[in-house]
Amino acid sequence: MPSLSGKVQTVLGPVEPDCLGYTLTHEHLTMDYSSCFCPPSPGQEPLSNEPIEMKNLFWIKQNPYSHKENLLLYQETDAVREELLHFKAAGGGTIVENTTTGIGRDMNTLKKLAEETGVHIIAGAGFYVDSTHSSQTQAMTVEQLTEIIVNEVLKGADGTNIKCGVVGEIGCSWPLTPSEHRVLQATAQAQAQLGCPVIIHPGRNSNSPFQIIRILQEAGADASKTVMSHLDRLSVERVNDIKSK
Repeated sequence: MPSLSGKVQTVLGPVEPDCLGYTLTHEHLTMDYSSCFCPPSPGQEPLSNEPIEMKNLFWIKQNPYSHKENLLLYQETDAVREELLHFKAAGGGTIVENTTTGIGRDMNTLKKLAEETGVHIIAGAGFYVDSTHSSQTQAMTVEQLTEIIVNEVLKGADGTNIKCGVVGEIGCSWPLTPSEHRVLQATAQAQAQLGCPVIIHPGRNSNSPFQIIRILQEAGADASKTVMSHLDRLSVERVNDIKSK
């Protein structure tokens, strides 16, 4: 977009790249991940509902998706604000916030945090993994999904006039579902229109990043502006193979 060319769009408006400072590129400041709850092993069900205390902290660290309260980051706004202030005091300037539709993106809270801390916050447009897609999302065409993503960047997201500045993280499972496939195609088409970066959450399989890049490129995406997150989950050999391509 001509008016945004060369600038970075934050929740408080466009800024010059030179103003970003040290930047964390994949964070979640407010999020509801309860739709991705993973039931614990048989016999451990009561642990899912216990409050977060020192006595069960080890179990929660080992089973982060099986503890219900641990999935509700939106309850921790005061703690997040405090951490942002520590980040800024240490020289930090910008957070790229990767929470998308399906896991509780909260544009108003992101704007408030940016205003109160002075940290630039860049919000992510788009959709997370299939298990978080609403029935309406799953019924949408690629064109409809594209329009939503583009509008979240140009007009505002979630019924606000607060605009996203990147697309992602776009959630993918393994195997990729039909709904996720359409979201990837829409992501590529939106990027072709907007020119903004794309951030991907690949499925938990070493072949997933290759499949995703192929779909994106076939739909018109710019691979040089695409970030493939979570590659630490793959083998070292496979990561090197991805880098070489």
